Amino acid sequence: MNQTKIKTFTLLNLGGPRNENEIEKFLLDLFLDPYVFDLPLWEPIRKLLAIFIAKTRTKKVKKTYASMGYGGGSPLFDETNKQLIGIKEVLDQMTGDNWSGNILMACGAPNIKDFVNKSNKPNKDNIHLALYPQFSRSTVLSTASIYQSLTGVCPMSNEGWIEPFGLDSRFINITSQFIYDYFTNNLNEMDYPHFDSPNSILNWQNVDLVFSAHGIPMRLIDKGDMYVIQLNEMIENILTKLRSLGFYGSHHLSFQSRVGRAKWTEPNTKDVLRELGGKRKNIVVYPISFVGDHLETLEEIGVELKEIALKAGAGSYHRIPALGIYPPFIEFLAKLILESHEGKVYNVCLCKKYGGEKLAGCHLD
Repeated sequence: MNQTKIKTFTLLNLGGPRNENEIEKFLLDLFLDPYVFDLPLWEPIRKLLAIFIAKTRTKKVKKTYASMGYGGGSPLFDETNKQLIGIKEVLDQMTGDNWSGNILMACGAPNIKDFVNKSNKPNKDNIHLALYPQFSRSTVLSTASIYQSLTGVCPMSNEGWIEPFGLDSRFINITSQFIYDYFTNNLNEMDYPHFDSPNSILNWQNVDLVFSAHGIPMRLIDKGDMYVIQLNEMIENILTKLRSLGFYGSHHLSFQSRVGRAKWTEPNTKDVLRELGGKRKNIVVYPISFVGDHLETLEEIGVELKEIALKAGAGSYHRIPALGIYPPFIEFLAKLILESHEGKVYNVCLCKKYGGEKLAGCHLD
């Protein structure tokens, strides 16, 4: 009797504490990463400052995580696991093989550093897909550098590693359709945590649509990071599709989640919402840089930013969920994995292509 060959894929994410006890470890991992917490300081000083900030913020963010109703932690792991289950089902159906999926996080648990080594690095039978639509030094390059430190090889551009997918025309069309499906109340609200029903939107065609992205320090942009360029191109393409579906309202790109006093990407979402609120606009916010709901979408966009907009005088405010397990999105991710499994390779260093830096062990000159 023939047995189907087991193939593996791994979903990579930044991470989030699964419960209250994991918050400090998550924050330590986050701020100790030199690609995330990038400061022009002597490295021992930068690390001491990172530890101080992580420990100081732990007590504060515990209250925020507790308020979301997920046992004191983030729903990100559970939401990523739902995506994994959906992708596996699609892959099994598409190929007739038995696929196995894993989840690894750059910060917190289950941590990349606890599972990856030279014997299980990415390859065509162990596909790695980072759930960051856009490239940034603080996300994709950071994650790739962890792999490089463990395996001696830069995983990007190598077999088994999937390129950031934000500018893929299929993803653009899926995102546009998802926003339209939200506007027209055609999403299954049970699939999305803290779903904000669009029923009270009186004229979705003419709302102010705010694309809120996670901000990054301008220091990274100054180093050549093309994150903002990618976002603008994505939004331009998404809007072209939305216009064809009947949307003629205004749009805005803004940035959330700023930390510290350094200059970050602008405009800040808070400032944009205050301005739109003051004009009595009807506002809908879409998390353009996230594909799974967690603290930044549920609490920051769904609660904190909503309060700012309504207090400023907004006529209405709605939060579109992250893509999550939207069926066309899950099918798209499965196709990316299958394309990589079938031998998709790159002839350029993806890190340098998007404004990062070539990591040691990159096989491309």
